[in-house]
Amino acid sequence: MKYILITGGVISGIGKGVIASSIGTILKCNGLEVTAIKIDPYINIDAGTFSPYEHGEVFVLDDGGEVDLDLGNYERFLDATLHSENNITTGKIYQKVINEEREGKYLGKTVQVVPHITDCIQEWVEHVSKLPVCKANESRTPDICIIEMGGTIGDIEGMPFVEAFRQFQFKVGRTNFFSVHVSLVPQPKSTGEQKTKPTQASVRELRGLGLSPDLIVCRSEDPISEEVKMKISNFCHVAPHQVISIHDCTSIYRVPLLMEQQGVLEVFRERLLMPILGPSPLVDSMSKWRDLADRFDKLTDETVIALVGKYTKFEDSYASVIKALKHASLAANRKLILKYVCSEDLEPQMVNENPVKYHDAWGSLVGAQGVLVPGGFGYRGVDGKILAAQWCRERNVPFLGICLGFQSAVIEFARNKLGLKDAHSTEINPDAEHPVIMNMPDHSNPKLGGTMRLGRKATIFMPKEPSRPCRLRKLYGNVDVIEERHRHRYEVNPSYVERIEAAGMIFVGKDDTGQRMEALELKDHAFFCAVQYHPEYLSRPLRPSPPYVGLILAASTQLDTDLGRNLRSLAVRSRNSSINIPLVKDLLPLAPTKENGELNPSEVKSVLEKLASASTTPAKSTASASSTFFD
Repeated sequence: MKYILITGGVISGIGKGVIASSIGTILKCNGLEVTAIKIDPYINIDAGTFSPYEHGEVFVLDDGGEVDLDLGNYERFLDATLHSENNITTGKIYQKVINEEREGKYLGKTVQVVPHITDCIQEWVEHVSKLPVCKANESRTPDICIIEMGGTIGDIEGMPFVEAFRQFQFKVGRTNFFSVHVSLVPQPKSTGEQKTKPTQASVRELRGLGLSPDLIVCRSEDPISEEVKMKISNFCHVAPHQVISIHDCTSIYRVPLLMEQQGVLEVFRERLLMPILGPSPLVDSMSKWRDLADRFDKLTDETVIALVGKYTKFEDSYASVIKALKHASLAANRKLILKYVCSEDLEPQMVNENPVKYHDAWGSLVGAQGVLVPGGFGYRGVDGKILAAQWCRERNVPFLGICLGFQSAVIEFARNKLGLKDAHSTEINPDAEHPVIMNMPDHSNPKLGGTMRLGRKATIFMPKEPSRPCRLRKLYGNVDVIEERHRHRYEVNPSYVERIEAAGMIFVGKDDTGQRMEALELKDHAFFCAVQYHPEYLSRPLRPSPPYVGLILAASTQLDTDLGRNLRSLAVRSRNSSINIPLVKDLLPLAPTKENGELNPSEVKSVLEKLASASTTPAKSTASASSTFFD
């Protein structure tokens, strides 16, 4: 097992997660199995009780773990399935050591940070690094473990982890441990000169703590010059080829390519003695990423989506949602224009409190081609989400609701179609006369941490009937069962389901008991879909989430075109399949066009039929959400 430790200096939020994911991508593209660990030095047990304004969104794993959003980056880049243990916190480590002390494991000894806490960290890393992360081959253990240490070098809360890895490098041996330090190279506008002193100071502190970097990644606005690279090399005790530049890129898909171009693979091969074949003129291992980045940069046709949320001041609050929208836009060959609308600003009281915000918010909503209402908790801004759902329903605007967005759509429908004016969620109004959204009895717990309905669960589409048209089923490839990740404590009240469906809102997906509503659609609407689960968690750059693809296709008026129908027809592909089908959009340019430059529908159909016939894998009746569309 080889271990690659990623540390950061100068400032937090410098991009260690993207660097870690990019390194993993390069190694995986060269035939190695890669896992990843994120270390967060806060005392919380997990990220489940954080406000999104603290550390961004809470990412949910298959096993129900509520973890840091960087694990979402790892899963998307590496196409891996990680575990809750892949997120280590100070709280988890101390809890484990204290529990063991109470059980008598350290009987007679004084329990201390060194060696007991540091030993626990090392044991945890060794254990988790061996857990399989590939669904297609669960018997294969990883070859490489990438470990990202949160925060910056010098933070007092991170010291036990730094000390643990100082010891760990000798425990596993020099050829099995590699240290990457990510640092900022600022360029003040007053001088225009790139400054190396912050990086020199950061590396000096890291070396003073017993870790010497084998690779220094310099983050900057523009590429660093050779002169700056040589200066960092001289003062930080590394060779020039061990200093690489990662400047601000057009998309994060460019980062693995930048690193590969600067020879990081050769550095890893020399230092870790890894069995990597290296770049070959005959085999471009990064071709998929190169094509992905090129396609992203060349998108021109715009689609405007309004994201109506509660935490719109901080983009990372909706990291997975935004990524899923980008994946879907890329699949639909559309450039995403995302408008952030604070749901509170849509509410009537804002007319008097802040009329400028009110009119700006409604202007963004009305001008959007599609609307997404994501999840959230608490009463703040819920009325704005309900108003957004009403606007889309009444104006035939494509709409996708996720979790609380799903519940908001139900509340709005009950109020304005069923006439239940007091309809609400018991989360917001426990005394509502019509509690169309209620607390789940099996998840009623006064403790908030880890007590929701969490993790990967099955959703069963209802039997096909003329009265139950199901766009979502088509988007998922006409399968009977899908699996998606959940994170919620409230659900649709079953006693109102019959009345709601009779009025035209159809619950097309339910859980395996048939009692819990998972997905809904409106009859006779361009695209009005909502789901209780979080499909964004399983979206991948090359396999976008079907509900998100549906929203983008509908917003760009492609959903009911030949192209839209053919895209959906390619949906069923087992996640475990070993057969690689090229991206649909990569083949479309091969189809002849009309004189006006548009794709010829008959030729497109021919190309797609050939593409579909390339797969010999039979369609399955159960699909993983992220296994659909493209592979």
